[in-house]
Amino acid sequence: MKETLRPVRLLAFTGATEWGGAEIVLGHLLANLGDRVEPSLLGVDARVLSRLAAYRPSLPWSLVPRVATKRDLGAIWAHRRAIAAAEPDVVQINLPVPFAEPYTVLAALTVPRARVVVVEHLPMATPSPGIRLLKRLTAPRLAAHVAVGRRAAREVEHLSGLRAGSIRSIPNGVPNPGHDDSLRPPGAEFVVGAVGRFHAQKAFDVLIRAVAQLPGAHLVLVGDGEERMALERLAADLGISDRLVVTGWSEAAASCLGSFDVVAIPSRYEGLPLVLLEAMLSGRAIVATGVGSILDALQDGETGLVVPVDNADALADALRRLRNDAGLRLRLGAAAARSAQQQFTAAAMAQAYERLYAEILARPEWGNS
Repeated sequence: MKETLRPVRLLAFTGATEWGGAEIVLGHLLANLGDRVEPSLLGVDARVLSRLAAYRPSLPWSLVPRVATKRDLGAIWAHRRAIAAAEPDVVQINLPVPFAEPYTVLAALTVPRARVVVVEHLPMATPSPGIRLLKRLTAPRLAAHVAVGRRAAREVEHLSGLRAGSIRSIPNGVPNPGHDDSLRPPGAEFVVGAVGRFHAQKAFDVLIRAVAQLPGAHLVLVGDGEERMALERLAADLGISDRLVVTGWSEAAASCLGSFDVVAIPSRYEGLPLVLLEAMLSGRAIVATGVGSILDALQDGETGLVVPVDNADALADALRRLRNDAGLRLRLGAAAARSAQQQFTAAAMAQAYERLYAEILARPEWGNS
């Protein structure tokens, strides 16, 4: 490894205009990087940037216009100017979905001496043939192409038409979530909890149908979104409105996982969801679908239970098994906590990225990366 006399200048870019899991992961990374890295932020939304900057005292950030299409040449050039002005050693571009920010990636690759790292958070197909082609052309020029898990990396490669094995894995990491049982319904004997956007991706409709098969079980949904009314109507139709609590968004969602006997993650597709890692660190019993990189973290029967996608009956069976066996809940939760402490802390994630920066900066110069 080549030693440097100054910290690595890292410029982290986000094109997000809303707050989500990819931004939270970036915040945890910024908070946990050591003194060998000197980070700054670049993005298109002042609210998102200021919220990210709060993770690390005195973190500088700059605003650039959003690039909506390839015709936004002025905005693309503004991104290139801002990246060059920062004189970064590493430009890290945070992609919540694979088809995000293709022109910022292209602009960054034209900046001399800047190593460009792209981080993929969610495996999804790229809808535009032109964007898919641009991604395939720029990917070989990256200093590093990273996904949040091994399985997620393989899915992004397949969906984007990239070379097998070209994306490496650095798992997401989260800080210790603490413990708060304030969301537990009074008098409830068995409580299932879930956290996330109310969107088809999260399959909370399947979870409601599963809980409806467990008389007396309570369900707490922490979050909000476009499907809220539909989910509440479904609960009413199934006769479990009195056993459903919808809290809305909560900044303390991670610490409230201690309110639940089981955390359910019935998603239809995922990267490596933060709620999974937070639930593991909290020592909760977990039931999840085996999508994305969930199976990189969760071993069926050892650190949680895995069920098929879109199968309310299988999910109900797993929840019933955990309700009837408190010892199993404790065993799975304890094993999950041990595993997460070894692999999925925010500190471990930051150390992995620091090793990546050192590796790519030690390579001989090639091209612009």
